[in-house]
Amino acid sequence: MLPINGLHHVTSLASDPQVNSDFFTKALGLRRVKKTVNFDAPDVYHLYYGDAAGTPGSVMTYFPFPHIAKGRHGTGEVGETVFAIPRGSLGFWKDRLVGEEATSFGETRLRFAGPDGDQFALVETDDAREGWTGTVDADHAVRGFRGASLRLRDGGATGELLRFMGYEQEATEGNLTRWRVPNGNGADVIDIETLPGTESARQGGGSVHHIAFSTPDRASQDEVRRALLDTGWQVTPPIDRDYFWAIYFRTPGGVLFEVATAEPGFDRDESFAHLGEGLKLPTQHEPLRARLEQHLQPIED
Repeated sequence: MLPINGLHHVTSLASDPQVNSDFFTKALGLRRVKKTVNFDAPDVYHLYYGDAAGTPGSVMTYFPFPHIAKGRHGTGEVGETVFAIPRGSLGFWKDRLVGEEATSFGETRLRFAGPDGDQFALVETDDAREGWTGTVDADHAVRGFRGASLRLRDGGATGELLRFMGYEQEATEGNLTRWRVPNGNGADVIDIETLPGTESARQGGGSVHHIAFSTPDRASQDEVRRALLDTGWQVTPPIDRDYFWAIYFRTPGGVLFEVATAEPGFDRDESFAHLGEGLKLPTQHEPLRARLEQHLQPIED
């Protein structure tokens, strides 16, 4: 059993940083826990949203590229990112968001779109995690992720990968197969949606760039990496992302997987009370601060 206990974060592409921030902090009620930049393109923000601390399993992150073309949904991508909400709160969210109800595996979910056509859902769960109560009260606040779906032409090989990572096949309904990691962090469900006749996705605004799984620390991450390498997967060395360490590999269906550590966390360069307020730059980009502060669109809270 590899030391993976569910999702860590989901990273997507957006077009406008202000619209993106407003949607997640005001409409969805998450806390912006970090405002930094893309390591590889520092003239682009990297925005993180989650619970009060940015706990693994709650963090939605975005690269907002101004004027990015809209993505095309299809196979080879994360289809729907699903958030957990408290029992009895779905009516509150139906009044707050424009969406439609759907049922799978005996659960009713509210499906809705993000500003760039991102695909999301809310599902009521018995979840002991605490949500951020910025613009939504504690009885209705999002608790974190429930999980996500993967849209694939053939789900067999990716299912075996999930099994290797510690997930167990739980149920099948039509073209959906549900996988769950036992004793997970609440963000512990992956649904594989098999769509053999569907065209491939094209990344752009509203697309998920990668999905990250959580492991406690660098020692456990190294255990996961060695196991994947020993099985023939091409895995990157650990990369320092300031708030976690990350390894990446491409799955059989084309989805980019990451395994990220829970350490050191988002308070390494900002106090808990002021998470997400200041522009934080990776060390290598700090000399660019003056230019970046002039270039990056200001984000109003």
